[in-house]
Amino acid sequence: MNKIYYTKPSIGEREAEYVLDAVRNGWGEHCYDYITRFERDFAAYLGVPHAMATSSCTGALHLGLRALDIGPGDEVILADINWVASAAPVFYVGATPVLVDVLEDSWCLDPAAVERAITPKTRAIIAVHLYGNLAALAELQALADAHGLALIEDAAEALGSEYRGRKAGSLSSFSVFSFHGTKVMTTGEGGMLVTRDETLLKRVQQLNNHGRAAGDMRQFWPSELGHKYKISNLQAALGCAQLEHLDEMVARKREIFAVYREALLPALPGAAMNPEAPGCSNSYWMPTLVLPEAQAEQRDHVLEAMRQVGIDARIFFQPLSQTPVFADLPAVNTPVSHGLARRAFNLPSYPELSRDDQQRVIEVILASLSA
Repeated sequence: MNKIYYTKPSIGEREAEYVLDAVRNGWGEHCYDYITRFERDFAAYLGVPHAMATSSCTGALHLGLRALDIGPGDEVILADINWVASAAPVFYVGATPVLVDVLEDSWCLDPAAVERAITPKTRAIIAVHLYGNLAALAELQALADAHGLALIEDAAEALGSEYRGRKAGSLSSFSVFSFHGTKVMTTGEGGMLVTRDETLLKRVQQLNNHGRAAGDMRQFWPSELGHKYKISNLQAALGCAQLEHLDEMVARKREIFAVYREALLPALPGAAMNPEAPGCSNSYWMPTLVLPEAQAEQRDHVLEAMRQVGIDARIFFQPLSQTPVFADLPAVNTPVSHGLARRAFNLPSYPELSRDDQQRVIEVILASLSA
């Protein structure tokens, strides 16, 4: 049987056309044409005034934290159950990540846990929209406002999700997105920083240009130590084409998720999948099945059964507090995060996934759990 991947990009003729145009013509005075277009169109999609393309989401977050002057002695709160890319930039700027637990239903930051973790050293909250799910932004923004903190959306996994009528990534001090090859849309590698704050935008632009100040006539004069997290014109060309059919890809992801939900949840009492809160729309980047506690030990058996018949799947993210990166920080108590890591896994999902292949996935999961 054909191999079923857990994810694949959706690439068509438009992508090839734009990239070939960038290869042939995107040099000299045209070397930023697709980058400028990509930033403009992405900002318009989100309904925000400013977007800056980067080489990665991690780089975008690093630049944003520097632009907020977060550094040594400062604390940044984020969820324990995350990929390390959401935490690494906090270390890069010399600040301390403070890990807290997530909500059982959304798998995103627990506002009550965030509130308990706030100290005089806290400078920001990073709300990661895990697997397309949406964090409790209203509650987190209220906490940020009450304590003078920046609320940052890590929307790397939530492009296309909506919170109360607004796109994920358009509701905070700044947000970051990923265009890695596994994401809803891709530029191969790449990211985007989005903000409504023009002052912050100008600051990250300077930092991303090796620290060279805009308007400085001394061509090779860095006024501070900066970075180079720039995206290429070729990648941006791919991004422009992907953005043109993003809504179609998100709609297809939602169709795929609905098939999984309707087949799996009635057959697995006590199991759960990605939530969709009232007033929200989930792009379901990674359809995720959370097994009941009684079946937690069968999770790895299911994954092995899938692997043996050529079906990819991914385990849920591990708690960051368990990794060597956080070994020198105080221990944290995050039972929900640890429980999810034991019981959950991601299912194959990409626009070209056929109904027959999806049915294969469902049948293997149910058969292995009943064995």
